[in-house]
Amino acid sequence: MAAASSPSIAALQSAAERGPGLAFGVTALLVFGIASGIGLALGELEALTVSLTLIGCLATLLDFRIGAVLIIVMLPAAGSYFFPRAILGYTGLNPLNMLLAATFVSFVLRGKLGDFLPRPLALLYIAPIVAAGLIGARYVDDIYPYFYETEIIHFFTEGGYLRDMLGKPLLMVLAALLVGAAVARSQRPERFLAPFVISVWVMSLIVIGFVVASGVRLGLLASTGARDYLSAIGMHANDLGRLFAVAYALLLFTWGETKDTALKTMLVLTMGVLTVALLLTFSRGAFVGFLLINAMFLLWKLNARTIALAVLVVALGALVLPEFVISRVTLGFDSGDANAISAGRIDEIWLPLVPELAKSPLWGSGLGSVMWSDPLWAGAMLAVTHPHSAYLEVLLDMGIIGFALLAAYFWHVFRNLRDLGSNAYLSPTMRGFFQGALAGLLCFLVTGFAGSSLRPTPEFAFLWLAIGMMYGQLARRPAG
Repeated sequence: MAAASSPSIAALQSAAERGPGLAFGVTALLVFGIASGIGLALGELEALTVSLTLIGCLATLLDFRIGAVLIIVMLPAAGSYFFPRAILGYTGLNPLNMLLAATFVSFVLRGKLGDFLPRPLALLYIAPIVAAGLIGARYVDDIYPYFYETEIIHFFTEGGYLRDMLGKPLLMVLAALLVGAAVARSQRPERFLAPFVISVWVMSLIVIGFVVASGVRLGLLASTGARDYLSAIGMHANDLGRLFAVAYALLLFTWGETKDTALKTMLVLTMGVLTVALLLTFSRGAFVGFLLINAMFLLWKLNARTIALAVLVVALGALVLPEFVISRVTLGFDSGDANAISAGRIDEIWLPLVPELAKSPLWGSGLGSVMWSDPLWAGAMLAVTHPHSAYLEVLLDMGIIGFALLAAYFWHVFRNLRDLGSNAYLSPTMRGFFQGALAGLLCFLVTGFAGSSLRPTPEFAFLWLAIGMMYGQLARRPAG
């Protein structure tokens, strides 16, 4: 293990030439890597995690683009319980956070930090979220006690609130920016698709493996009472479904444009395993997103081949889809009751929260304001930490001003993804990728009506990574 952790003498010399700070960091990581290797030899499982993390950080200090590749692989899985949440007992000191820190330091030592944070992202997106976080920190003592008693939340102070509600989500934005910086400094951005594919396989196999190992019947998994079954993985079934839907969009449109036969084959295989994992979530939002993405592909790529492919897929789907999948999709439609169709969202969450909008209509009541809302304390709604609608959440937490700023930001993203998706100077593979990112963005915005958040969340890790690649590609464009 020590040998595996050791860089070459030439690498150390090169690091020393780049600066004493980097050389010190490399040397320190080397020492810790050797110590971790000794621990692993003695049978300490945690030492394996430490060793691999330190090796990754060491490689990242030598070239921050290595860190960007590892971030793409790790970020979507970071929300699951299979991903280490702590190292040596320190919560927050996990492999992803350490890798983010090492990659950022490596970038700062080599790059120009002045153009790292795009102005639209800073002013239209980050600024209103930070403001809402500062507003909400004042209400920590007013949070409904049930959330503490059931350990749904894990903070008790203003500092803990800012860490969990503000700091952690924004790490996803940092990850996207680091990926973008790596893309901007790479000769072939197409190479960054490989870690995307690896990450999709990892998350898909986690879900499929969990369901197979548990032995649960698919009919039971599709029932309303089993919606929290996949939460044992660390993410709710609806969140996993949205994660897979966006990843599917990236893969499908890349497949439709690329001329690389080997890549096409790999994308087909990856989409196959991903579709199985998506179906196992039995998330109606994910199913809607999946159908929407396929409809956009058919509409945007309208020709004889796509029509024939669509007919074939629909025919196969009609033959192999179990009855309980159809029942899950059409849940509540036979009753004609809108509240039943929404799984109780209308009467038990949305309508009780409407009066809360008037409390602070311009700038909102702070991030997570549902947790101290009046209808929650009065027992007039379900005890939930979010309103199960991304748009209602923004209006409650950030008000009309915040809603307008976030809408302007996503319009900025939409325009840039649209332009890159039709840019004749990009390779067909990258054009397809950005077309898929645009479809994923629209899926994100549509499914947000009944869940998720417009703020950074684990289920849209793939979308944020694509946004990071968008900024990287924009930075590659020649001036003028």
